[in-house]
Amino acid sequence: MTDKHEPDVLDEVIEEVHDVVSDFLNREAAPGILLMAATILALIIANSPLDTLYDHLISLPVQISAGTWAIDKPLLLWINDGLMAVFFFHVGLELKREVCEGELANPKDIILPAAGAVGGMALPALIYVGINWDNPVAIAGWAIPAATDIAFALGILALLGSRVPTSLKVFLVTLAIIDDIGAIVIIALFYTEHITAGALYIAAGCLLLLWQMNKRNVVDIPPYVFVGIILWVAMLKSGVHATLAGVVLAGFIPMRDEKDESYSPVTRLEHGLNGSVSFAILPLFAFANAGISFGNISPEGIFHPVTFGIFLGLVVGKQVGVFGFCYLMVKLKLAKLPDDLNFKHIYGCALLCGVGFTMSLFIGGLAFEQTGINQIFDERVGILAGSLVSACLGYIVLRFVSDTPSDNTDVASNASKFTGNTVK
Repeated sequence: MTDKHEPDVLDEVIEEVHDVVSDFLNREAAPGILLMAATILALIIANSPLDTLYDHLISLPVQISAGTWAIDKPLLLWINDGLMAVFFFHVGLELKREVCEGELANPKDIILPAAGAVGGMALPALIYVGINWDNPVAIAGWAIPAATDIAFALGILALLGSRVPTSLKVFLVTLAIIDDIGAIVIIALFYTEHITAGALYIAAGCLLLLWQMNKRNVVDIPPYVFVGIILWVAMLKSGVHATLAGVVLAGFIPMRDEKDESYSPVTRLEHGLNGSVSFAILPLFAFANAGISFGNISPEGIFHPVTFGIFLGLVVGKQVGVFGFCYLMVKLKLAKLPDDLNFKHIYGCALLCGVGFTMSLFIGGLAFEQTGINQIFDERVGILAGSLVSACLGYIVLRFVSDTPSDNTDVASNASKFTGNTVK
């Protein structure tokens, strides 16, 4: 007879699985690994007998209506316009925190990574434009190789562990934040549809209400969420890309409660969304957008100027732009390297910046997938190939550069090495 006090085997298995999953999710590299897994899964399904099911899933019509008003979009666009608005809201919260109290608060602290970000956006775009200059359809994708996927890049950096100096992680994060600002500006200026005045007036009313709430020190989150949803719908209907509603909403969330300086609505929201964005929204976006059927790819598509321009922009443009601009800043004595970094570290990091992936896929969707034009190329091929090559090269370079393990001390203390001041 079994002792009733004997531990239940099933409970032990569940507990062990829980511990393994918890340990994985707490790893710094987990978001990047999960993104990679979602991409591989999408590629496998899209090239298997389940490809039809995959296509039907992302094309599934989803409608929300009230009377004569309705939003009717396929599931793919709900992910790209809806869930990615939450992602951009999270990015906006991070930007506000960094500008108010973090690494972007002091302009002197960001000269080096800012130079790298500018070079890393400008040169890839110029390479792409140079290759596709004579094609009015293809030229729309000029911003695709200018983006950097911070989750993927940091995930790869985390795989190196203590071999990578902490100040290099700070450099990459700061560069990526500035890169995100550039991407937001590009989307706002260049990837909007026709403007509908009525919806834009409603969006303006929402902005006025959010401004009043911020001015009156409203720190409760639900009112901001409610107005933010109306703002998102209005921007969706106005023609301005709806994901920008997330960034705008984040800008009105109070940084601190005037009655209790220890409470930060921005920080609370940012931390609360970390898990959802890293482990749900971005992997789901990758799964929905990375399903390329290799059977549909022709030699003409692989060597098409769009695919080739994206690949060269990510692999060549990013590394030359980031490294070249940083090198110039240091040599012109406008910035200095942290004490524990050298130009080999910067070069390896510049290679990692060529991992465009989710942001490049997002901009690629804005540039091509909504045009309704039948094309022989698939920009996702260039994005995936360029990101993969950049990731591998960056990992290899940093693996051999960082032979001696470094002291993995607190990021905030190491960040001060950019200027000798406290960054965070």
